[in-house]
Amino acid sequence: TSRPLCLLKLLSFLTHSTRPDVKDRAIEYILGLSGHRDGCRFLRSKPDLLVALFTLTSDPSIAVVKDCYRIFINLSADETLHQVLLTDVKVLPVLLKNLLDPEYWFSDQICTILSNLTRHEKTCKTVFRVLQEDVGLAKLVEIFCTEDYNKKAKLHYLGPLLSNLTQLPDARNYMMDKERCVVQRLLPYTQYQASVVRRGGVIGTLRNCCFDHVHHEWLLSEAVDILPFLLLPLAGPEELSEEENEGLPVDLQYLPEDKKREEDPDIRTMLLETLLLLTATKAGRDTLKEKNVYPIMREFHRWEKDVHVTAACEKLVQVLIGDEPEQGMENLMEVEIPEDVEEKLKEADTKEQKPSRSLLQERPENKIQVNMFY
Repeated sequence: TSRPLCLLKLLSFLTHSTRPDVKDRAIEYILGLSGHRDGCRFLRSKPDLLVALFTLTSDPSIAVVKDCYRIFINLSADETLHQVLLTDVKVLPVLLKNLLDPEYWFSDQICTILSNLTRHEKTCKTVFRVLQEDVGLAKLVEIFCTEDYNKKAKLHYLGPLLSNLTQLPDARNYMMDKERCVVQRLLPYTQYQASVVRRGGVIGTLRNCCFDHVHHEWLLSEAVDILPFLLLPLAGPEELSEEENEGLPVDLQYLPEDKKREEDPDIRTMLLETLLLLTATKAGRDTLKEKNVYPIMREFHRWEKDVHVTAACEKLVQVLIGDEPEQGMENLMEVEIPEDVEEKLKEADTKEQKPSRSLLQERPENKIQVNMFY
């Protein structure tokens, strides 16, 4: 039997009233298809099938619902299916409604699907618009920051979702609203040990928000005091001089002998990049120097073994110990790099065996690890 004819037959089995064992076999077959790129893209041309599958996320059988969500996690990992999922299947209203339900069993799967759908700017804009209409970013942050909001789900992937949403200026403006105190609620999660996904998502969110240099002075002020939350995961147990300790923020002074650094190299890199972004303005550079950031970075550089993280650290140190830019070039985010210099920077980064990470060329983003199910 040809695959199109086979799937046409399967469609008739994807109903609530179908005999459970038959329905299970049909879903199992589609789950296998969705675990591969070619299978995903074949399913893209079968919106009726996808609509039927999505309907089964409300099936009485927990096993059926679980496998259906696995299929949609796989499908949402492929950017070419995003428009089909949003426009033809219309997944967003149902996903967001279920996410709000503190008793819903599959909220973790929903968070993963939403994280996948917001990886790319075009679909991220659509998700953000519907989110604001149906739920609101305020509610999403509230759910994220409420311990045990859903006792049946961890909701860790809300972290990457927030990070992805802050690719967008409107989402960043919400996070940076001084009246709402949103960013302050997220800061403690930079050291959230129970989940690297949640921790990394928050740090990615903070990093994205720091691309808007107009907020830097506020972020570094006592109103937010972001600096200790970025530095503490990078600080180790090394003994500093009394003078060096006294110049540090209070939370960084005289750390215990068992102090551990952030374990994940990607998160360490994001922390360093966030600090580097905060040095884009003269006020930011002055604050990081006054707060004695250099000794922490010096000891971190001695400890770090990952070549890519080391390179990020060295860029920050160069700014901290280097001379101030010439007059008119104080804001590093507004300086235009000549083409020949930009090419040389790219060549230098290539020799480091990593993509170009020039401060002026970066844009808000987030790295998401997608789980594939077979």
